[in-house]
This record gives sequence, structure tokens and C-alpha cells, in this order.
Amino acid sequence: MAIPVIEMGSLTGNDKERFMADMGKACEEVGFFQLKGHGIPVELMERVKKVCSEHYNRVREPKFKTESVPVNLLNKSLMEAELSSSEPKKVENVDWEDCLVLQYAQEDYPWPSDPSEFKETMMEFGKEIAKLAENLLELLSENLGLEKGYLKRTLAGGDGPDDKAFFGTKISHYPPCTRPDLVEGLRPHTDAGGLILLFQDDVVGGLQVLDNTGRWIDAPPMKDTLVIDIGDQLEAISNGRYRSAWHRVLATDNGNRLSVASFYNPSLDAVISPAPQLLLQPKEGSELSLYPKFMFGDYMNVYAQQKFLPKEPRFEAVAALQY
Repeated sequence: MAIPVIEMGSLTGNDKERFMADMGKACEEVGFFQLKGHGIPVELMERVKKVCSEHYNRVREPKFKTESVPVNLLNKSLMEAELSSSEPKKVENVDWEDCLVLQYAQEDYPWPSDPSEFKETMMEFGKEIAKLAENLLELLSENLGLEKGYLKRTLAGGDGPDDKAFFGTKISHYPPCTRPDLVEGLRPHTDAGGLILLFQDDVVGGLQVLDNTGRWIDAPPMKDTLVIDIGDQLEAISNGRYRSAWHRVLATDNGNRLSVASFYNPSLDAVISPAPQLLLQPKEGSELSLYPKFMFGDYMNVYAQQKFLPKEPRFEAVAALQY
């Protein structure tokens, strides 16, 4: 099995029928797909790569090399091994990653000023990606047989003027590592939220997804393409029809991988539960929900402690709250 590559195109006539079938199959069987023809201007994507790389090289890289937890722990492991003439121990519970989270709606968010065009570029990118996310949510709603606007409204916690989903972008760099066999780039996990749109490095690989046979498969670099990822909340709303997949990033000794992941997540007070139209019908005729009803903020409290553990206990924990 490979990560599906799907052309979005014009979404008219046969093109839309093909896209909907391919997208639905990818969400059900893999939980990931690579999206071509998404409409984000190539010129804008190139500017995003430029400002993210320049900011990392000038501001964040020196601190990562000298002050970061993963570098210090790896150096400690190598030093201890040299002193004891033994094999170095693997560095646990840490990721070989530098990350910066952008919060577009936060009025006092401290935007980086180096390079000078960073904020302007990322704000423009955020608007384009958020618009694409909402278009995809509409298509996913249609694919699931839900009424127009269902997923967007559910993630926002309603359709009132103050009901808004959370949207943010995490910019990560995975620098070269001298001993990639001793540390994870990013430990295996599923994403807590709704829909994730990833603009990943088109040269340096490392992202892998766990398929439904238990095998890790590559999500290879692909120029001008976005990786779309189903989060835990869409799995719950779809009553398990869509799949939130485990994924990870491998550390590498060659290249500095860039990852620009945008998250369209529920608001913290949004109430999540399987859509009524997607409840299963057992033989006796009663409705069967495979996921509980819960508030997303409660789920995030659990996720903060259990991000790298199986997701099923997270749903069990919020079910116990009996919302």
C-alpha cells in the first residue's frame, strides 16, 4: 500500500465524481492522502519555504544546536557511552524537532520579525490554507452523506457569530542528526484535532504512516503537493468510517526537513460525537455509536498527557466524564 495521490482539479462532472471516490477511499483506508491541484499558488508556497528557512537559519538553528533538549540528551548519551566504552543508549521521550506554532487569531501573538516579510507571507498562506480546509470539509461532509456545512459547524461548536474553529500552523524543522538510529524525528502518534493540511519538504523525506496492516509506509516528498491528514475528531464524527492514522517522522543525517502543518481543529468548547446519520444499525434495530459524546477541550486535556499512546484510551477517558 502507498499513500494515495489525488488530483483535486476542477471538481465538476466526472472530475468531481472521481475525486470524491478517491478521497473517500483514502480517508477510510489510510487516513492520509497527497493532494495535487489544490489551488494554493506555487509562488506563495515558494515564499513560505523561503521565509521559514531563513527564520530557522538565522534565529532558531543556533539555539537548537546549543540549547535544545534533544541535542543535549543525545550528546549526554554519546559521552556516557564513550566514557564506559559501551554502546550509546537510545534517547527516549524526545523528538529531534524544532517547532514554532503560529496562532493567527491571537491579537497579541508575537510574530517573528526576521525575515521582515515573515508575518505578511504566513498570514497570506494561512488565509489560503484555511479556505482550502473549509472547502475540503464541505467535500468530506458530502462524501459522508451529511448535510451542507455539517463538519465546519460541528468543529466551530455551532453556527453563531462567535462560534469559530481553531486554526493554526506549526512550522517544524528536523535538522540533520549525527546518530539518527538513537533518536526519533517525531514519535509515532495520531493527531488530536480535525483536518490537518501539511506542506512538507519536497526534497528531504522522513514522514511515514502506519497502514491498516501494521506496516510503515513513506509519504514521499512531492513538489507543489499537500499532505492531508484525518484527525481523531473526524474519526469520531464519522463514527469510525474515516481513519485517524498513526504517523511518525524519521530522523536523518542528511538534510534539514521542513514541515508546515496547518490544523483546522474544533474550538475547545465544541461538543463532538458521531453524526446521527452515521450511527450503525445493529440487528435489533437500536442505534450504535462507536465513540462517546464529549467536549473537545476535555479531549485535549487527556491528549496532552497521552499524545504518544494509543487513542482508544483517550476516548474512554472522555467517555467516563459522561458529558
